[in-house]
Amino acid sequence: MSESELPEGSIERLSEAYQSIKEQMELVIVGQQEVIEQLVIALFSRGHVLLEGVPGLAKTLMISTLARCLSLGFSRIQFTPDLMPADITGTEVLQENRETGKREFRFLHGPLFHNMVLADEINRTPPKTQAALLEAMQERHVSVGQNQHLLADPFFVMATQNPIEQEGTYPLPEAQQDRFMFKVFVDYPTFAEEKAIAKATTGIQESMLKQVLDADEIIELQRVVKQVPISDHVVEYALALVRQTRIRGDIAPDFVKEWLSWGAGPRAVQYLILGAKTRALLYGRAHVSTEDIAALARPVLRHRIVTNFTAESEGITTDDVIDRLLQETPSKEGELSRDPRLKKIFAA
Repeated sequence: MSESELPEGSIERLSEAYQSIKEQMELVIVGQQEVIEQLVIALFSRGHVLLEGVPGLAKTLMISTLARCLSLGFSRIQFTPDLMPADITGTEVLQENRETGKREFRFLHGPLFHNMVLADEINRTPPKTQAALLEAMQERHVSVGQNQHLLADPFFVMATQNPIEQEGTYPLPEAQQDRFMFKVFVDYPTFAEEKAIAKATTGIQESMLKQVLDADEIIELQRVVKQVPISDHVVEYALALVRQTRIRGDIAPDFVKEWLSWGAGPRAVQYLILGAKTRALLYGRAHVSTEDIAALARPVLRHRIVTNFTAESEGITTDDVIDRLLQETPSKEGELSRDPRLKKIFAA
């Protein structure tokens, strides 16, 4: 499908909606432009986001503000050690039917039955409840007893976790982190941003946010994202990045074999391509470039690769490995296909 075959005006609608969402969020959130962009990309790609940052960086405020910009149902779940799966999925209760006089089960919907769900401090609840959330994210329904209940559409989960105070927490295993499209790091603000935050939050602050999109419009734009064409070269670039992280393959560079104990799976390629398509539309383009793939490599790959003891002892992070992969992987079409080491990927 070419640019001319995309629904008429869809590129303009998505890029305009993105600009409007940014303008509304800037009324409440100072800085964090890259984080906001990644949240919006995940929303239109039908992905979910794991945000990590120390306390006080407005992670929760950012997510609740995004929900207010969109005409969607929103719920916040504070994950605690005593939270049970039924507390988030809902449960069946026995009630008397006044018309028939019979007693029968009725399902009471839990907070997962909203369009946007904030799972605050997901690593503070036991694995059983984490698994209930992750099943809902993947299957887009919840199972209670013998029945399955479909979740709302669109359905977007944003989970937060705190990298400090790990005592008494339940870290998400790599296989469960793989369910999240992005892992986004929320960093400290710059001096100027923190000064603006200090002045804004210590005075009278009233922000009336305008709702930019409703559920039907978001679903339509999510459908447009999948219709964006992508060249074989860009797909091969995404494959080259991901397959080089697999240490048991012939094409893994020496530094990958030295620093990683596990590489990324096929879901990484899928999310790189979907995210790149959305990013291209947000920037007003109907063609996806390798630049879009490279821009999303960190949030897509950082929670899908695992560094080993050698890397940790040398202070090497997953982002360092990804940056070096980007530096050493040619992005131009001719150079990528002619690279002697990468030829093995395309010859397979």
